[in-house]
Amino acid sequence: MTAQTHQGFERDQTIGDALAEMVRMFAAEGIESAPRDARLLLQGLLGIDGTALLTRPEQPLGDKAALIGDAVRRRLAHEPVTRILGVREFYGREFIVTPDVLDPRPDTETVVELALEIVRANGLTSAPLQIADIGTGSGILIATLLLELPNARGVATDISTAALAVAERNAKRLGLADRTSFVATHSLDGCAGPFDLIVSNPPYIREADIPGLEPEVRDYDPQLALDGGADGLDVYREIAKVARNPLRPMRLVLEVGAGQASDVTDIFRAAGWRPLGRQKDLGGHDRAVAVEIHP
Repeated sequence: MTAQTHQGFERDQTIGDALAEMVRMFAAEGIESAPRDARLLLQGLLGIDGTALLTRPEQPLGDKAALIGDAVRRRLAHEPVTRILGVREFYGREFIVTPDVLDPRPDTETVVELALEIVRANGLTSAPLQIADIGTGSGILIATLLLELPNARGVATDISTAALAVAERNAKRLGLADRTSFVATHSLDGCAGPFDLIVSNPPYIREADIPGLEPEVRDYDPQLALDGGADGLDVYREIAKVARNPLRPMRLVLEVGAGQASDVTDIFRAAGWRPLGRQKDLGGHDRAVAVEIHP
């Protein structure tokens, strides 16, 4: 079988043969994660774990052959594995992802880690916190924090009603429907508050940089979730305005792009917020920034 006939996976073709062929085709397309992607697609589509994948190489693909062929075609077009499978693991849990939402990155876990660190440092782990997630997308941040903080309640906002629908699906799957409100709005407009903790992963890519992004991002993530304006900082300037007259101490944790931490901190400092901390990603970049404001 050649790359030109990649949709021709056969029912009697074995898992081992399919895996080897997929790795070869993905590598030929320049996909650096070819072995990992092939394994994840086969595991997800066949409904087996990694051990079964390695210990059943002679098992035929059966009625999943056509589905695997379609998945290969999509990956060769640089569609991310998570979008093909429709799920993404985040903080040890599985979330639904669709074309309407940003494909969550592992780096975003730094927002959760920094937020929880702040909550613990202030002795608020068991408190009935009010948490807001601005631009919630798939809802990974608000859902993860509510699962880690069982007495908290949350409000998730997004200007995309399609994204909110995905976030609500995830909340229901995780048993959080009665602890989360979903509001179609800009920032926190119309949300009562007050909030003890606000989190956000806003768009922070410079508009001029978007055409040069890798195709997995540029062609499959919603433009709305990427475009941060001319300097990538437009949405941060808007978020900095959410606490003009806070009724109680408020902490805010944001994801930022590589090299943006100082500029984002300066924006919030100018709006009356005090820097609180940063969290680095696995690449050593400051990826999450925390600030606070008091009455």
